[in-house]
Amino acid sequence: MAQFPTNLNEAIEWLASFGGEPDGGVTRTLYSQSWKDAQQNLKGWMEEAGLLTNYDCVGNLFGKLPSSNPNAQTILIGSHVDTVKSGGKYDGAYGIIAGILALIQLKNQFGQPSINLEVVSFCEEEGSRFPIALWGSGMMTGVYSYKDIRDIRDSEGISFETAMMAAGFGRSEYRVRDDIQTFIELHIEQGPTLEKVNKSIGIVKAIVGQKRFRITVNGESNHVGTTSMKWRRDALHGAINMIHDLYEGVKEYDEDLVTSVGQLFVEPNVPNVIPNHVQFTVDARHPNESVLSSFCQQFTSRFETHAKKHDLDIKIEMWHEVHPAQMDRKLNEMIDSICTGSGIASHWMNSGAGHDAQLFARICPTTILFVPSKGGISHSPLEFTSTKDLETGLEVLIKFLHQLAYNR
Repeated sequence: MAQFPTNLNEAIEWLASFGGEPDGGVTRTLYSQSWKDAQQNLKGWMEEAGLLTNYDCVGNLFGKLPSSNPNAQTILIGSHVDTVKSGGKYDGAYGIIAGILALIQLKNQFGQPSINLEVVSFCEEEGSRFPIALWGSGMMTGVYSYKDIRDIRDSEGISFETAMMAAGFGRSEYRVRDDIQTFIELHIEQGPTLEKVNKSIGIVKAIVGQKRFRITVNGESNHVGTTSMKWRRDALHGAINMIHDLYEGVKEYDEDLVTSVGQLFVEPNVPNVIPNHVQFTVDARHPNESVLSSFCQQFTSRFETHAKKHDLDIKIEMWHEVHPAQMDRKLNEMIDSICTGSGIASHWMNSGAGHDAQLFARICPTTILFVPSKGGISHSPLEFTSTKDLETGLEVLIKFLHQLAYNR
């Protein structure tokens, strides 16, 4: 008989064993063998705990503690099971594990709830195997459909559909659920804020919007030594001016606006040849859509001005966009009250990273709770959250669910 975990620490290490790497990280990408092993073992744990389990047709896994009322709606709790390459043990996994442990304790202590309590292990959130993110929650909320994964392939040329079918999913039409009353996600912060302000719980006001751009700048290659500076069409020189202007432009906005150039490619990338082609990415984020749009319009206009000044051709493509998602104020006030009553230090904040919760905010009252990340490190084998902080998050989640599902 399989041995399943009995506490948080055991569960974190147990789940990390599926896809564990020699460097201490975890690689568990969508529809891979390690992903299948993790989902199947989580299913076994849920069933041993007395939860009713099922998969949907894309591989999201559910464990339900049913209400005594057959017509009751559902409070959904959970996070994602997939990881980035050699990612941390806590990202996503903690929210699933805490959800299972919370339902076990509530079932043992209080019995059946007045509303269905259901934990979900989303099949995918990271976008680390295929160039699409939030696949599991996107299908659940109607943001995605099967047509969105047509022609998508991973780095080895395997199509999304082939991988999904090989894992045993994607064989029937997807029916978007209409019974989700509330969605709650418990997650590590993946940033340094809670540690720096010395708080145990982060109450998330909003998940920032994101816009990602691919900027292509074309000039003309020529010999470095024989081409006068005034006659050059140097793509890198123009790109450097654009990037400098991008970072200077952030200073004109509030501190919630962040941006970065994460990738930069130069051609021909030869020491004595003037670059004729540069491509770089821009990632911009803010919790307010109008502020984010204003900044993006500003920097793209300035980029075009620089291109004209340096006699360069420029192409600006926005290849990823997620709108800001506001978390439910009433739910957050309940969490705040629980923390105050329990003597737990909390902090209202925004989430600078994307999460499954942002899609559920479109269809139902939604919130996300954070616990601290040591050093703010995430997506790394060095990702760490103390047992004390993990247990504090679980304690708040249990009290929160008790208020929502039993005090009626």
